[in-house]
Amino acid sequence: MATKQTQQTGQPLDGLKVIDMGQVYLGPYCGLLFGFLGAEVIKIEGPTGDPIRFKTRAGENPAVMMLNSNKKSVTLDLHDETDRAAFLELVADADVLIENFRPGTMERLGLGFDDVLHPLNPRLVYGSGKGYAADSECHDAPAMDFPIQAYSGLMSITGFADGPPVKSGAAITDFLTGVHLYGGILSALLERGNSGLGQKVEVAMQDVAHHALASNISSYLLGPDTFVPRAGNSQGVLEVTPYDIYPTTDGSVSIMCLTDRHWAALAGAMGAPHLAFDERYAGNIERTARRGEVDALVSSWTAGQTRAEVFSALNAANVAAAPVRQISEIARDPDMLKRGMIVEHPHAGLGSIPVPASPFRFSRHPRTKPRRAPNAGEHTNEVLGRGPTPEPQK
Repeated sequence: MATKQTQQTGQPLDGLKVIDMGQVYLGPYCGLLFGFLGAEVIKIEGPTGDPIRFKTRAGENPAVMMLNSNKKSVTLDLHDETDRAAFLELVADADVLIENFRPGTMERLGLGFDDVLHPLNPRLVYGSGKGYAADSECHDAPAMDFPIQAYSGLMSITGFADGPPVKSGAAITDFLTGVHLYGGILSALLERGNSGLGQKVEVAMQDVAHHALASNISSYLLGPDTFVPRAGNSQGVLEVTPYDIYPTTDGSVSIMCLTDRHWAALAGAMGAPHLAFDERYAGNIERTARRGEVDALVSSWTAGQTRAEVFSALNAANVAAAPVRQISEIARDPDMLKRGMIVEHPHAGLGSIPVPASPFRFSRHPRTKPRRAPNAGEHTNEVLGRGPTPEPQK
């Protein structure tokens, strides 16, 4: 007889101590995932704080609140012997260290994994996010999301056929690599349960981005002479039609028909069920050969309706579709606010800021609520045992 599982009050990573030296997006997002799941995450910042704090007004960047909730902040000058000793004391009993500095930075600080940190704490799992792998010919090159999108090939497949390459609007390689680094660190922690030893885990943005190109590379290998690098909002390999953005009275909607069954359902929703049997459009191959005609047929139907009307009709028909929503619509998405995926946090300088909650869901653990992101160095005294934590700056 099955026993009823009860919800636990803790989190899966309770008791884990993480030193987060991440900067900007990649490293801090990896650390945030640990914080969401109950780990004690101590964010180490230099005397002037994480550079992202100063992308806008000092200390008043909403991205700081989004990426550093559920953490403590300690400011240390690692060139100073006293602060360096304090840092090593923190590392001595830590489970994880995360960094995404340029290659060689930790070694120049005298804090390399092999010669300093591993001997100090053999159980430490050291997670390193880099632009290029250590054995890459570009390993020393400065790397952030934008140049990696270019070098990896992601940019070459984004945009319209008659236009230049375009970067993704989101910092996609930063966050994708942060997730991969998180998974690598967890894997090393799992292995540590058997061996008792930590190790270094490195994930490169270029390598992660390459995996995301599977469909495009496959299309190129199968037909290099007919390969289309950029297809705008159409499917990148031009094998599925319709697959595009279509106009409405209040914006645009995305619609895709992966199979002929989906096309038949769309034709029915459009009030033109005969199109499913028209030999010119009956199969994906035929529709793709006449992509312009198909798109015109779909556009003529969507153009007279709102996004919501098209979305509702195609949901009912089991056709994949969605309105193209703007940042102004999703920053405080009512549904995400209602279900707690976005939580409003007050900020003295910016007012109320919507902060994303944990994306993880567990059957036996409650979801972690995002706590306020700390000011730079807010927990230095507390973490290092130097006295009471001062009141947060207003």
